[in-house]
Amino acid sequence: MTIAKLNSKTPKAVAEKIFDPKPKQQILIIGGGYAGFYTAWKLEKILGKNEAEITLVDPLPYMTYQPFLPEVAAGSIEPRHVIVSHRQHLRKTTLISGSMTKVNHKLKKATVKVPGGKNRVLEYDQIIMTAGAVTRTFPIKGVAEEAIGIKTVEEAVEIRNRMVGNFERAAALPKNSKTRRRLLTTVVVGGGFAGVEAFAELLSAATSLVRYYPQIDFEEIEFHLVEAAGRIMPEVSLKTSLWVIANLEKRNAKVHLNTQLLSADKGLVTLSTGESMESDLIIWTAGVAAAPIVKNCDFPLDDRFRISANTKLQIVDGKKVIKGAWTAGDVAAVPDTSGGGVGGYCVPNAQHAVRQAKLLAKNIVGDIRGESPHEYHHKNLGAVAGLGIGVGVFQSGKIGLTGFIAWIAHRGYHGLAMPTWERKIRVVSGWFWNIFLGRDLSSVEAMRNPRLFFETWAAKTGK
Repeated sequence: MTIAKLNSKTPKAVAEKIFDPKPKQQILIIGGGYAGFYTAWKLEKILGKNEAEITLVDPLPYMTYQPFLPEVAAGSIEPRHVIVSHRQHLRKTTLISGSMTKVNHKLKKATVKVPGGKNRVLEYDQIIMTAGAVTRTFPIKGVAEEAIGIKTVEEAVEIRNRMVGNFERAAALPKNSKTRRRLLTTVVVGGGFAGVEAFAELLSAATSLVRYYPQIDFEEIEFHLVEAAGRIMPEVSLKTSLWVIANLEKRNAKVHLNTQLLSADKGLVTLSTGESMESDLIIWTAGVAAAPIVKNCDFPLDDRFRISANTKLQIVDGKKVIKGAWTAGDVAAVPDTSGGGVGGYCVPNAQHAVRQAKLLAKNIVGDIRGESPHEYHHKNLGAVAGLGIGVGVFQSGKIGLTGFIAWIAHRGYHGLAMPTWERKIRVVSGWFWNIFLGRDLSSVEAMRNPRLFFETWAAKTGK
């Protein structure tokens, strides 16, 4: 190798060319959830100083640790502690608050809609599609108007506010009134992990809450879990899932298996079994779907509108690799080489999103350096779920644990999995103080319209 000698008379352009023979790669990340955040975080750590510039586009300035949302709704975790600030932890990444509206990969340009400003066109060398997923719903009357999901921290906070607010209003109404029963009835649709955890945590919170309302009897509180299949929580063994049902029913809840929601019109929940009940809190957790914005890209999609990928996390058209295009997380159809995926693909969960993101960062850096990418392979480590204070389930292979030990395993796993030490400390310290202070079940429903008080009493012109 020949080493060029420089002196004070060497032109600056020549010197820069010698030391920096390649221009910096422009890496564009669409989506700042699990996969997007972890990819950027890892890239910052392993990229050389002059190898690349990273840009991340997302309408939100934070990622949300979704496994903690049921505990946010139940008052066990402070809402801000389950989100991770992009700006606080991605110091070397250019952050753009906006939404991708179009990607033309042939020209390697992405159009981004910026609130309050003109659309921006970003050029890139490598693009990473990690736009995540949205709540999947069906055209059932009343669901769009009455139900609420539990996929964002804002939804979790609203659920807590509404449940506590409903207790306040119900306590002031006469017993046996139709409105009082509606206010004290909670319906959760979907018996997967997200639905069961939300259902059980809210049931636990309501059980704690009722002690502060002497006007309300515990027997007046109704909790209904609606699942279309013949069992709940397919991620655990049948024996464990049956234990969960028995535990929930022992706590005065009702689990409806092999039951479909036919209507939620104006809060009247009608089930396929012929049963019906009115509810002011209907929570929909029946699955997720790839973010619809991917339809505005020129990348191949599968029949579920996920971006087609290979095991190296490269976007592919059939077997042809689309150079400079990568994907991971809930928006991606990544083959599951462990044999455990539904339909042969990785299921949309945090275990895959985080691990895919870390490998994706390594593969992109390897691509920049002329190295071959590695294949993604991950065998599910198991599943843990919290079902309220002191109750949980744990499943790893044929090993299943229930009760207090499983609850400790749940908190231990997710406490460690929470990204950044700053957030781990906030969450765990909150759990510690809850031992002595109890969970925070205060409601601030007025936050839905924070200007209402000011507007009501502000002096009006022309009056």
